[in-house]
Amino acid sequence: MTDTLKLPVLPLTDSVVLPGMVVPIELDQPEPRAAVDAAQSGVESGERRVLLVPRPEGQYAAVGTVAVLVQVGRMPTGEPAAVVRGEQRARIGSGVAGPGAALWVEATPLPDTGGATGRAQELAKEYKALVVGILQRRNAWQVIDSVEQITDPGQLADTAGWASYLDTERKLQLLAEPDVTKRLELLVGWTREHVAEQEVSEKIADDVREGMEKTQREFLLRQQLAAIRKELGESEPDGGEDYRARVEASDLPDDVRKAALVEVGKLERASDQSPESGWIRTWLDTVLDIPWNTRTDDADDLVAARAVLDADHAGLDDVKERLIEFLAVRSRRARKGMEKVGGRGSGAVLALVGPPGVGKTSLGESVARSLGRKFVRVALGGVRDEAEIRGHRRTYVGALPGRIVRAIREAGSMNPVVLLDEIDKLGADFRGDPSSALLEVLDPAQNHTFRDHYLEVDLDLSDVLFLATANVAETIPGPLADRMELVTLDGYTEAEKVAIARDHLLPRQVEKAGLEPSDVEFTDVALSMIAAEYTREAGVRQLERGLAKVLRKVAVSLDSQDLERPVHIDADALVGYLGRPRFTPESAERTSVPGVATGLAVTGTGGDVLFIEATDMDGEAGLTVTGQLGDVMKESVSIALSYLRSRGLAGSLASRKVHVHVPAGAVPKDGPSAGITMTTALASLASGRPVKASVGMTGEVTLQGRVLPIGGVKQKLLAAHRAGLTDVIIPKRNEPDLDDLPESVRGALRVHPVADVAEVLDLALEPAEVPAHAA
Repeated sequence: MTDTLKLPVLPLTDSVVLPGMVVPIELDQPEPRAAVDAAQSGVESGERRVLLVPRPEGQYAAVGTVAVLVQVGRMPTGEPAAVVRGEQRARIGSGVAGPGAALWVEATPLPDTGGATGRAQELAKEYKALVVGILQRRNAWQVIDSVEQITDPGQLADTAGWASYLDTERKLQLLAEPDVTKRLELLVGWTREHVAEQEVSEKIADDVREGMEKTQREFLLRQQLAAIRKELGESEPDGGEDYRARVEASDLPDDVRKAALVEVGKLERASDQSPESGWIRTWLDTVLDIPWNTRTDDADDLVAARAVLDADHAGLDDVKERLIEFLAVRSRRARKGMEKVGGRGSGAVLALVGPPGVGKTSLGESVARSLGRKFVRVALGGVRDEAEIRGHRRTYVGALPGRIVRAIREAGSMNPVVLLDEIDKLGADFRGDPSSALLEVLDPAQNHTFRDHYLEVDLDLSDVLFLATANVAETIPGPLADRMELVTLDGYTEAEKVAIARDHLLPRQVEKAGLEPSDVEFTDVALSMIAAEYTREAGVRQLERGLAKVLRKVAVSLDSQDLERPVHIDADALVGYLGRPRFTPESAERTSVPGVATGLAVTGTGGDVLFIEATDMDGEAGLTVTGQLGDVMKESVSIALSYLRSRGLAGSLASRKVHVHVPAGAVPKDGPSAGITMTTALASLASGRPVKASVGMTGEVTLQGRVLPIGGVKQKLLAAHRAGLTDVIIPKRNEPDLDDLPESVRGALRVHPVADVAEVLDLALEPAEVPAHAA
């Protein structure tokens, strides 16, 4: 045999043939058929040979196997096939010309090396023992005899080509390695791994089989026990024994386990027809579903927590700082082992108070995410039944645990973040007062022994982080508000709304509209116009609806017209999508006549601008007030008129009929903060001097003309900024509230703190006209 062989290549796509292997190869592809035909036609001696080359993933291997064609024929299925026997390894060289359509190459034989060393003999002995052990598990005794008769280490190593536990990549390594010792080292390591995996699998299978046998044995014993009890007339309801096993196997506190076993005993003694058995089963299922001893680990990285809050919400810096302080205190107490003192938890309950759409609920989700806790939302709006909080008595039909217990069960841990949503909208009727039931839930000195009427066992809520949300703080019941620390979310500035729209709202609405980010492009001016001229709110819900409306129309346009993408949405395009702006500055128009003043108020949806109108007419002297005003606002009108009369500023109003009206008469309005606005409107009417269009005001007035402090200053100033006002008059004692105002708003407004109504009139009224002859 020469050093170099000229052979046709028969590619193997999904297998590897090692020397000594005899395998059938299907000839259903052109390349294998061409190689076999070439080997048959180009042979000069009686031995027909091909070069078997693995070709995984379309790449030829560098080493192949010289094989002899043993037989060419057809498979039992009728497909053409050839039987080949591997002879020796050969390294593939360059291609050469040859007969037929096959690929011919030069191949250099690679003889085995290192097979006669002592190390190779030891490895061969160890490998043979491993292989024999595997075959014994399979009862392949004929194969064992064949393996035992192999004495050549290289031939023994090449039997690994039959190993089903070796993948193609490992067999390629064996084919490419002429050193017998190295091949055996690889095989010993791989076979040991396989044997270890096999032993583990067998052990698992044995355990499963034993468990099944035990289960079957217990089932038979229970069936026999049931039959015996039936003969004795002591039949038990199905499931009694099962519940006892579940209770004993579960991780329950001692007092809860004791109560559960008592109920299991009742279930075992109860008859099938007794309604009590159904109640007991439901109660036991509820108790077993509660995660009594499951808790998640808190993350104490405050930097990461602040990053989560900043990523989820734009602005609200004061609220974020308070939440970070809250988390920092909890973290330090936990590290010092002070999280529970005497069984009682720590920390206040934060109530996030603000208008709709400012992100109260999503802040709760962000707090849970920053802590690594589960999050559960409990909706309290419209709840009037105390049993919704404390649960129903078990004797009632359809009894259920309260919402707090259901939230714990839903969370799957004893320390979730529970958001009590819309706590200001709790009701009360003949079924009880749910706000009173919440007092025990939210009191850290009591909630470690919270008792639900349905469970009738103590439930430790001291690890639960409670957050509450409300639109208006005034409607939260007093005792309940005393258990919480109020954190106010006053709303967003226009710049913050644009940032929220760009980073959060727009991507979400683009996805909901079935669009791609590359389909539409909004300018910051367009987003600012939607926030300022098409919506007027403290939050961003109407802003999101405006974006959704534009994107829906964009989707229609893209489907019905061949538009260039991205569709560019600027200020001019908004009119076509949303129509003309709904909100434009109207203060100049409204205050152009004497008797109209611009006030600032706080409503359930945030700050708002309020126009107060006054007029006089002939008739019996008196005062008429309209606009669905509450008693306090009516008193403010009387105080304002009395003040002007006492100072000689009422003019002819003292003898004429005066009518004061606050538009939007369908909306109830009350509060003392419109006092200086009422006074200014009446003073403007009496003097004939209009109120400056750029001025808005808020403050309570006294009979002596003092301006008293009021609440909601930040929300009112944000409303003034949205309405385009540039000057705002506030009580002098509210000046510290300006520290909470965003810098962008503070720079756009001239805020005038005043202490007396005379200062208000000097700032708010237009200068008196000077007669021409005086000039």
